[in-house]
Amino acid sequence: MLLDRIGLPKTLVLGYIGVLLFMIGDGVESGFIAPYMADHGAGSDVRAGYVITAYGIAVMLASWFSGALAEVWGPRRVMWTGLVIWAVFDACYLLFALGTENYPLMLLFYGLRGFGYPLFAFGFLVWITGTAPKARLGTAVGWFYFAFTGGLPTLGSLWSSLTIPALGKMGTLWTALGLILIGGAIALVGAQRRPGGDRLAPADVSTGESLKNSISIVKTHPRVLVGCVVRIINTAPEFGMLVYLPRIFSDDVGFGTDKWLQLLAIIYGTNIFFNLIFGAVSDKIGWRTTIASFGALGCAISVTLLYYVPTWLGADYYWVAVLAGMLYGATLAGFVPISALIPSMAPENKGGAMALLNLGAGGATFVGPAIASLFLPLVGAGGVTIVFLALYLVAMVLTLFLKLPEERGGPDPKAPGAPGRAPAAPGRVEPVKVVRP
Repeated sequence: MLLDRIGLPKTLVLGYIGVLLFMIGDGVESGFIAPYMADHGAGSDVRAGYVITAYGIAVMLASWFSGALAEVWGPRRVMWTGLVIWAVFDACYLLFALGTENYPLMLLFYGLRGFGYPLFAFGFLVWITGTAPKARLGTAVGWFYFAFTGGLPTLGSLWSSLTIPALGKMGTLWTALGLILIGGAIALVGAQRRPGGDRLAPADVSTGESLKNSISIVKTHPRVLVGCVVRIINTAPEFGMLVYLPRIFSDDVGFGTDKWLQLLAIIYGTNIFFNLIFGAVSDKIGWRTTIASFGALGCAISVTLLYYVPTWLGADYYWVAVLAGMLYGATLAGFVPISALIPSMAPENKGGAMALLNLGAGGATFVGPAIASLFLPLVGAGGVTIVFLALYLVAMVLTLFLKLPEERGGPDPKAPGAPGRAPAAPGRVEPVKVVRP
């Protein structure tokens, strides 16, 4: 069967489709919400950035806790919880906060909504790792991230570029809620009787005990914490730039909202394609080398070009901005091997390592907007971009410390990642229950 050949678990196909639609809904606002809030109650881009920072804190916490909750509640219940949180607090946000231009309620409802998508999406990721065949687990997880990134922000931005001219921005935000509900229904109703959706942990394991392992790994494997920091830096600038680039590219440079949203879709559409390329490249030249060179150093260069080239050349050179954006999307994919490297650094506690990695992924949604909000009044958008450049250079240095156990204790020429030998492909690493803390 075609699905088996491409590594897509046929029992969870509707779940993948539902996650894609859910993340499209979540990504609809990504290209315009900061300036829209600034003009409708927040008062400035910086105050809008504080709202997004509150949202990021919730995302960070939910990303970390999603695995522990899925173990004791079951992935299905965690996904339902995430769907309800997103839908309820988004409706409250649109009706009582953004609709009335009430800034305190923006902080409250938009922040609380941040607990929704990590519980839904990462809850499904646990479901995948519990049901996919071990030999195809890496591919099955890869399809998850294809759906995740394909929705947020790639197709979400494309959707908003098509609907804003017809419905306006507020109308587009309401369509996002509709996509969320449709995606959630497809994923949960379509997979309601599929195996793997119930409690995974033994009956005597509590949520607190599940969380304990994800904390203790910081002490036993401090290099995994370094990997968490690298993962934060990976996408922190991506989320941080969404605080100030929408207004600069739309208004100051003169692209307009439509072209800016299309540029955003192009950036992350390129990223999806290069995720596959750098996955293969890392098998040849090594995980750590790929992350440090193509990922960290590449992003240091491309994030600078993405801001300065369009602001220098202006709206008449949109095609140059597209090239700069494609370069940034491509180099972001250079960090892909970190999802194989980090759990391999703690082979006896891979679940705890992945919990920290998920924390890093969620932490980026907080750290990026926080940096933008903090430095924007001090050094302007160009200065914030230089801060992001410096962070990527820091990530390049930190990546050099992310060594596998056999490399720290004496290289094994037959071991994955040892000098002179390309590391094993992520799909061939011992399967991991990705988010078990």
